[in-house]
Parts: sequence; structure tokens; C-alpha cells
Amino acid sequence: MWNMVKKTELPSATQALPGRTSTMPVPAIHQVLAHPLQVPFPAHLHSVLFGMGCFWGAERLFWQQTGVYTTAVGYAGGFTPNPYYEEVCSGLTGHAEVVLVVYDPEQIGFWQLLKLFWESHDATQGMRQGNDVGTQYRSVIYVQHAIALAEAMQSRELFQQALNARGLSEITTEIGLMPAFYYAEPEHQQYLARNPNGYCNLRGLGVCLAPQNPD
Repeated sequence: MWNMVKKTELPSATQALPGRTSTMPVPAIHQVLAHPLQVPFPAHLHSVLFGMGCFWGAERLFWQQTGVYTTAVGYAGGFTPNPYYEEVCSGLTGHAEVVLVVYDPEQIGFWQLLKLFWESHDATQGMRQGNDVGTQYRSVIYVQHAIALAEAMQSRELFQQALNARGLSEITTEIGLMPAFYYAEPEHQQYLARNPNGYCNLRGLGVCLAPQNPD
């Protein structure tokens, strides 16, 4: 079963692993930001899921930003409920490694987060990020509502224009409304806070996202 799907091809619902009903235990408090990792969050905060390859470095990128309330790593965009890391890496869950970013829009705008996202990884690589190959490393943005979805789509269009000007490839980032988010194992949460010299694959293309166009 585990060899039926290539790691660079998303499985179908019938090919995906069945998963489980039990949820992953999650640390109560963010190791760096000292805020909860799980709901309920203060009502004025917004959330977004970003996939940029390995989620360790991506999580650190966002927890370092003023206005980010909390972050957590996990899995989204696939079929298997409550997957384990090894299952996601098999390519048979359909999930991407993602970072949950909960932020205060009065302190940091969504466009600022999108700018970090586009400029900090290679969004043109499909089912990989650098030497990390597999569907779990694909580039994704999952948002809470239609307004944020339109803003994310606009940012993709502007960033593609910047890539075109440099003769670079087409964006492969998946953008959509937020699916179910499954927390990763406790040892993955804030991994680089405990292992500051640990693996981080974040590497942008040296291309900047232009300021947001007015409506």
C-alpha cells in the first residue's frame, strides 16, 4: 500500500491512509511566545496556514514577527485524519507540512505575512522544496474567508509578474480556503527554538513582492 503512490503525486481519497479519530497531544503553551497553541484564541485575531517546505524553519520565520500571537506546525490539505509524521512523509495522506499563524491584524497585516511567504521560499518547485522531495513539501496558502482568499490570489499574481520579469518559472502554490488542520507531534512544535542549529531549508529567489494594489 505504501508504495502505490509516487511521493511527487497526490493520492486519491481511496489510496489515502485511513488515519484515526484520536487527536495529537499538543503542548499547552508556545515555547517562545508563551501563548496557547490551540483555540480558543482572542476573538480579534486572524489565522492562516502556510506551507513552505519543511515546517521547522517556516514556523520560526513567523514566530519572529511582531504581531504574531502564536504558531504551530501540522498537516493540512489531504485526506487522512490525525496523521502521524511518518504517514505524511509516505505520500499517502495528501497533506502538506504547514504552519498555523495566528496574528493580530492591527499589528501585522496579512499582506506583510504574504510578503514573508513569497520571498522566503521557492514557490515554483511543485512537489518539492530544494532537496526535500514529496507532496508534503508543496507550497500552499490556506485562508479563513473569501476576502483573504482574494488578497492571497492578488499577491500570487503580483509575485508572478516579478518572477516573469526575471525570467523565472510559474508559481505552483496551492491557494484555497482553510481545510482541517491537524497538529504535528509535540517534538515538532517550535523545533528550532530547542535546536537552533537544526535543519532549515528556507531559501527565497531574491524576488520581492510589490506593494498591494488598491481595489
